[in-house]
Amino acid sequence: MRGWRGWSEEPLMQTRFQAGDAVRVRVGDPPRHIRTPAYIQGKTGRVAAVHGAFPNPETLAHGGDGQPAQPLYLVGFDPVEVWGSGRTVSGERLLIDLYEHWLEPGE
Repeated sequence: MRGWRGWSEEPLMQTRFQAGDAVRVRVGDPPRHIRTPAYIQGKTGRVAAVHGAFPNPETLAHGGDGQPAQPLYLVGFDPVEVWGSGRTVSGERLLIDLYEHWLEPGE
């Protein structure tokens, strides 16, 4: 079933990653709209959840239809890896929604 702007309410049949998988955010500097913060690029985290498939916002921003829909993941990061040990509180976790095309297998 299709919902708002092409979002699929049906479970994804195939995703590259599952909850618990280690993933690394690829590093990129495309000269266009992106939905991946620069401070998280190159960092490794773990998939916390798979949200479903959504239109690609990087093509929607330029008047495209966002198709094919991209799997969207909730990825958790240790803030110490992102910002260093002096800038975080013990037990914190940084959660960011990231599209599959920005993720690689982690180590």
